Amino acid sequence: MKKFLKYISEAYRKMIPLIQNGKEMIASRFRGMWKIVPIMDWYIIKKFIGTYIYAIALIISISIVFDYNEHMSKFATNHAPWKAIIFDYYANFVPYFSNLFSPLFVFIAVIFFTSKLAGNSEVIAMLASGMSFKRLLRPYMISAALIAVVNYYLGAFVIPHGNVIRQNFEVLYKNNKKITSAQNVQLQVAPGVITYIQTYDNNTKRGYGFSLDKFEKKKLVSHMTANVIQYDTISDDRYHWKVINYKIRSLKGLREHIETGVELDTMIMMEPMDLVFSSGQQETFTSPDLLRYISKQKNRGSSNVVQYEVEYHKRIATSFASFILTIIGSSLSSRKRKGGMGMYLGIGLALSFTYILLQTVSATFAINAGTPAILAAWIPNIIYVFIAYMCYRQAPN
Repeated sequence: MKKFLKYISEAYRKMIPLIQNGKEMIASRFRGMWKIVPIMDWYIIKKFIGTYIYAIALIISISIVFDYNEHMSKFATNHAPWKAIIFDYYANFVPYFSNLFSPLFVFIAVIFFTSKLAGNSEVIAMLASGMSFKRLLRPYMISAALIAVVNYYLGAFVIPHGNVIRQNFEVLYKNNKKITSAQNVQLQVAPGVITYIQTYDNNTKRGYGFSLDKFEKKKLVSHMTANVIQYDTISDDRYHWKVINYKIRSLKGLREHIETGVELDTMIMMEPMDLVFSSGQQETFTSPDLLRYISKQKNRGSSNVVQYEVEYHKRIATSFASFILTIIGSSLSSRKRKGGMGMYLGIGLALSFTYILLQTVSATFAINAGTPAILAAWIPNIIYVFIAYMCYRQAPN
């Protein structure tokens, strides 16, 4: 035991210089980063990010208070436990709405702290020193890039998982009716393979009045019917179904072969999520899952994919909005004027709410009027690019 402890102590003494060298190397790297980014840029970046986080904390806190007051009676009536209210609902409520209204928070942050800089004559000092307005925007764009990357990552990969928990809580404790059944479902599960289910119950994952038709060169070659079809939820494989009281008719020219049975395990390229569509379902998919789902539904000839396409493109477009709204906000509020920042904060709020409203309207047009999903998602950005350019041209040079 003494030899082992002696060996450990000697190894630790040898590792001390290596640890110190590693610390010095990391510290030198960080010192190099500070030299690359000027002090003024760091100053603006810290102001931007700090005000952005402060705006989120302030507005979302107020939203939580109003939301709880509105639904307090429903929580009490449905006996919602405090643990579920805090960790299942509000813990996912905060990131969802923070990401949804991120353009609003970016605009408020930029106008708030830039107006304060302009009021203290700091912007005038920067421009008087020979700095161009274009150069002044560099730390703003760096901050907008950081916010855009974080927003996209959260919206595409993290928040969808939380939306599943939040929506399940709303179904249980806020009396939101969730669609759990479907009638007369018909879809193409593979090229030339058409399935039909008369009634499907998503709670039991069971369908009634099932048929499966297979075509080759537009000729029917197989026809399966079953009284009941049951999805196997404990199977390791996807698309695993059991058909009960089935009959299979195989057609070869004028010959017909009939096979009947009580139960049959089979692989059918469909899942329960393909049969029942609920409101807000697209928000529970990560971006890779959205792409796979859209591709699968298009191959089946389904037209019910527009809202999923809008959701996919909107996540990218909303991230780019950080750059556009940052340019508009900094251009509006960088000049020192009498009367303070009240008017420009009001303009910023109006433009932010208009942007969010335009997003909603364009998405509705895509779903109901047949507007291409990618165009509907990018229309607000296209319009606001011109607004940003006009504001930039009017900004001090």
